[in-house]
Order: sequence, then structure tokens, then C-alpha cells
Amino acid sequence: MYTGLLHAHSGLRWIVLVLIVWALFKAISGWSGQKEYQKSDRLSALLALIFTHIQLLIGLVLYFISPKVSFESGVMESSVLRFYTVEHITMMIIAIALITVGFSTAKRMEASIEKHKRITITYGIGLLLILASIPWPFRGLGTGWF
Repeated sequence: MYTGLLHAHSGLRWIVLVLIVWALFKAISGWSGQKEYQKSDRLSALLALIFTHIQLLIGLVLYFISPKVSFESGVMESSVLRFYTVEHITMMIIAIALITVGFSTAKRMEASIEKHKRITITYGIGLLLILASIPWPFRGLGTGWF
């Protein structure tokens, strides 16, 4: 079960990243081009939101069954254990909360430009946090690209 969930979580990150970049691209072009907020803009932001939440659910299950997460003393001394136990989950929850708040508040706004602006800012910061907290192979945390 652990291996399957780990592969799903690792593979799904690419879909999440593509969807966030797609939503961000549409929001930036809508904001800078002073365009109306279309159904396709909402759909791109919604798909990014849905897939980040699916990723969160898989990640939460992994958090409690992973051998890389420990609640014993000395966790902060190991960079790998500290990353997975504290840093990764904290940054990802903040990023997903930003994306969620951005979508929810943009949905209630009246002006199209304000909707594009809200999605651009919240999804952009969320994307940066996600990119900073992914255990990329070059970070030396014992992971691969998938």
C-alpha cells in the first residue's frame, strides 16, 4: 500500500504542477490583457484546486504510514526526517490553503480583473511554495523524479 501511494503521490505532482501553471498562465494573461473572466478560466483554476486537494489527501495518508516521518526525539537533527516530518507537510498545507482561499475569494468577486489578479497572486505564491517543498532528487532527500 505504501509503495503504491508513494508512486501515486509522486506521479500526481506533475499533473498538479501542470494544472497550476495552466491556471496561472490563464490568470496572468487575463489580468494583463484586461479580459473577462471566462468559464475556461474558472475551470482551469478549479481543476488545479481539485488535484491539489487529491494530492493533499494522498499525502496525509502517506504522512502517517511513511518510514520517513518520525515523531521521536532527534527528528530535527536528521535533515531527511525533519524535511518529511515538518517542512514538507507545513509548506504544502500553506500552499494548498492559499490556492483554496484564492479560488474561493475569486469566485465571489464581481470584477473580472480582480478575479484574475486574485488567482494570479494566490496560485503564484502557492506554486512557489510547492516548488520549494518538493523533495527534488538534487536536494539529497532520497527521492527520484517519479
